[in-house]
Amino acid sequence: MTTDAGSDHDVTVDPDDLRRFVTDAFVATGVPEPDAVLLADTLVVAELWGHVSHGVIRLPWYLARLRTGATRAVTTVETVRDAGSVVVLDGHDGIGQVVTQRAVETGVERARRHGVAAVAVRGSGHFGTAAYFTRQVAQAGCIALLATNASPAMAPWGARTKLVGTNPWSIAAPGPDGEALVLDLANTAVARGKVYVAADRGEPIPSGWAADAEGNPTTDARAALEGLILPMAGPKGYVMSFMFDVLAGVLTGSAFGADVVGPYRPTGRSGAGHLLIVLDVAAFGPRDEYDERVARLVDEVHAADPAPWSDGALVPGELENRARVATERTGIRLSPSAWQQLRAVADDTGATLPTATSPTKPTTRERN
Repeated sequence: MTTDAGSDHDVTVDPDDLRRFVTDAFVATGVPEPDAVLLADTLVVAELWGHVSHGVIRLPWYLARLRTGATRAVTTVETVRDAGSVVVLDGHDGIGQVVTQRAVETGVERARRHGVAAVAVRGSGHFGTAAYFTRQVAQAGCIALLATNASPAMAPWGARTKLVGTNPWSIAAPGPDGEALVLDLANTAVARGKVYVAADRGEPIPSGWAADAEGNPTTDARAALEGLILPMAGPKGYVMSFMFDVLAGVLTGSAFGADVVGPYRPTGRSGAGHLLIVLDVAAFGPRDEYDERVARLVDEVHAADPAPWSDGALVPGELENRARVATERTGIRLSPSAWQQLRAVADDTGATLPTATSPTKPTTRERN
């Protein structure tokens, strides 16, 4: 049944319908259609994977930055240095997803030519989920490491001043049966977007995720957003995040540390940088040998005796694959607040809202 637009319950929408709506909203804001299609797909795929924090909750943020000109609606990517296997790109404050897609295409092409490639990106912005891009590299028969920096979220270990970003990174490699093996994580105890999701829903966050502005542990999502996101694994998370800022920010000629501006701020140059490293599997030996070895590794993990609380071990990326299959069948579930935000976007842009229905069965929710 169709749900009342003012419903205080979760609603579900068809993924393709949502993708069309998001594309139309970006086009109405001046983004060229091919770029709008890519940008919409990154948000919808995040929802399909169960990563709500990187889904349509970010749509109003991106639109606000486009309207103020903090992000340029028409993205121009310039090659500022070309040393064969090393390329430096400048996105000139364009859309992060569009700039990173160019980096992926360049990285794969150069890795096939040289065996290895490094693509540095400056003048970019938030690109959504890193795995969206590293998976493409894996499907092209290469291994990718993609690092980015982000606006300050945590304090250096031993301090309480917010100076270090979550600085997420992803590694993807070809796996069996055409699937990719994928790691995608932030160096904090949790991605900051998940705290935004909890605040949006009016829900508490787990202990150990964050501290308030005074540095005291908190389970209040809004207090956490004003305070600090805690590093994963204590000082290890801090030093990892610091070093990825060296790779993605300092090395690439981008902003770094406290100078990076996040996507939730409507004004201010992002300055985000990225570093993509691509390895051509075939340059290291016969591809069939790699395929046999990686399949054996995956089989060993799947054959491991399950723990009492588990129905079996998974390899990196498998959980998202399962979530996507399930969510494409049941539809994408949106909170009342998220639905109200999409209604506001429809009013502002003239894009036609997706048809919303009441959920009839559980859907995969976001992992902690």
